[in-house]
Amino acid sequence: MPVGTSWGRYPPVAAQAVVPLRWRDAQLPTLESYMLAYGNGRSYGDSCTNAGGTLLHTRGLDRFIAFDPSTGVLRCEAGVLFSEIIDLIVPKGWFLPVTPGTKFITVGGAIANDVHGKNHHRAGTFGEYVRRFELLRSDGARIECSPDENAPLFRATVGGLGLTGVITWAEFALQPISNPWMAIENRRFGDLREFLQLSAESERDFAYTVAWVDCAAPATALGRGVFMRANHTPADTCSGPAAPRRRLTMPFTPPLSLINTASLRAFNALYFHRRRPQNEIGHYDSYFYPLDAIGDWNRIYGPRGFLQYQCLVPMADAQNSLAALLDEIRRSGSGSFLAVLKVFGDRRAAGILSFARAGATLALDFPNHGQTTLDLLERLDDVVCAAGGAVYPAKDARLKRARFERYFPNWTAMLPHLDPRFSSGWWRRVMEQ
Repeated sequence: MPVGTSWGRYPPVAAQAVVPLRWRDAQLPTLESYMLAYGNGRSYGDSCTNAGGTLLHTRGLDRFIAFDPSTGVLRCEAGVLFSEIIDLIVPKGWFLPVTPGTKFITVGGAIANDVHGKNHHRAGTFGEYVRRFELLRSDGARIECSPDENAPLFRATVGGLGLTGVITWAEFALQPISNPWMAIENRRFGDLREFLQLSAESERDFAYTVAWVDCAAPATALGRGVFMRANHTPADTCSGPAAPRRRLTMPFTPPLSLINTASLRAFNALYFHRRRPQNEIGHYDSYFYPLDAIGDWNRIYGPRGFLQYQCLVPMADAQNSLAALLDEIRRSGSGSFLAVLKVFGDRRAAGILSFARAGATLALDFPNHGQTTLDLLERLDDVVCAAGGAVYPAKDARLKRARFERYFPNWTAMLPHLDPRFSSGWWRRVMEQ
């Protein structure tokens, strides 16, 4: 994927200059245009784009600095990928404390987006495990930040979408594991009430919980899906299946999206009804990163790309709010075969703009059909706003200022910590009146 493109490939981006950063670089280039750090381009919307400006490509910041296998504390540069970290630490008995659904993200991107995973109810977000990092500002200052040192700048940078400067390195804590295997349980559920009951029952005994929901189901089966809960296995677990390898790559971008009403309904029905073991031992790679087995999977949406929508609604009325969202999607005739549903725990946010908070979160991909898709997402926003929820900025491509301020009422606390030479397409859009 070309540097400067978002994973959703929407919105289209005008020309951007790209300047690679390396560990030898003592300071940022002197530029008249706005700058923005760019890692591996796995953000979905325009938070990683900077039309008319300059992208500082951080993949050259790829060194491991220190790792203590006795304590599980790792320090590395911000351009190191999660996949590279996993290759180092799993054989030594450690794993990432929090990981999203892809391992092809950089450490800097994980901090800037304060990523979450299947274990938020127990572990929170990645930002909670960051002990310190160095922030390089446009004036050449290098500022070391931690929860205790330069704490306001630390909280502005975690989840701050790259607007405070460039993270050059970070130190964070890992979690111990005994082997690469996961004990996984699969349970079908017939509606949202069953999903919420399964989530509540699983919180105490399972570190990881997530559900796939059939957003193309008929009204009589609204909210049906498959609940997947798991734990790392103990040391005496017999070996599971061999580690999965990449088996498939989407070799080209088709002229039209391969995701349409007919293909979506067929896939979702097959996925819901297919036979699967209730209990199994699986490799961590298959459980955490199923889509990473398909290279360039974003191409299936065609040349117009897609929009991901991830929202959160409070638990107080989660069943009705989720039902309203799924019914709106069903009636639109659009939908997603990647519809992920889970419950977040009640934890203090690591950053000012951190998204994850107590509630139920729903994430979906929508093929870009222009105004029709944008109108659908506005209707979903109406439901989320009425419930007192929020939308994830890292996956946003179309929010306006009024909605953003509603979702993040404390956003003005960011302003004293912004670097005046840093900006993004997303920030300029949500700041428009």
